[in-house]
Amino acid sequence: RREGPFGDHTGYYSLADDYPVFHVTAMSHRPDPVYPATIVGRPPMEDAYLGKATERLFLPLLQLVQPDIVDMDLPIEGVFHDCAVISIRKSYPGQARKIMNAVWGMGQMMFTKFVVVVDEHVDVHDYSEVTWRVFNNVDPRRDCVVVDGPLDVLDHSSPLARYGAKMGIDATKTWPEEGHGREWPEELAMDPAVKARVDARWRELGLPFG
Repeated sequence: RREGPFGDHTGYYSLADDYPVFHVTAMSHRPDPVYPATIVGRPPMEDAYLGKATERLFLPLLQLVQPDIVDMDLPIEGVFHDCAVISIRKSYPGQARKIMNAVWGMGQMMFTKFVVVVDEHVDVHDYSEVTWRVFNNVDPRRDCVVVDGPLDVLDHSSPLARYGAKMGIDATKTWPEEGHGREWPEELAMDPAVKARVDARWRELGLPFG
């Protein structure tokens, strides 16, 4: 029977569609019943924290199949099936692409619309660092992969329901074997002892901090 539209966890109204019908024959309840439910809507809502817990539960299972995966973050803003940020121990050229395809081949992960792969020392939960890596490390022609495949039924952006494009972004350090003919620059890094001294003096001088 036709139902909807309903407000969904994506923050948009899902389109009306045909859903199974069930017939209620009786209802009973206990005194002071507890009705477990979550309120969904534009993230973050209550279900977001269930999603973050699921992320932590799924990571060890992912690592069983792909041991080179170090960590994973499913951004709340990506409603968990639209984006995954994954760090890897890179040891050979093309490894990031292998991880992208592996993710798209794993159960519900097949719905992931964007897969971003970074090096193992990158904190995947620090979105400022992740975006810095993407904006500075990625050459769009060389490091972006676009494929077609199944999408979540709630994804309204694709021309067809449940099927469309996905993008993989390789934000790891690019190797010469991957088509980078120039020297890769070193990252700016301050000596920890010097940084600690500057931080201490900063507070002593009463300057704004943090």
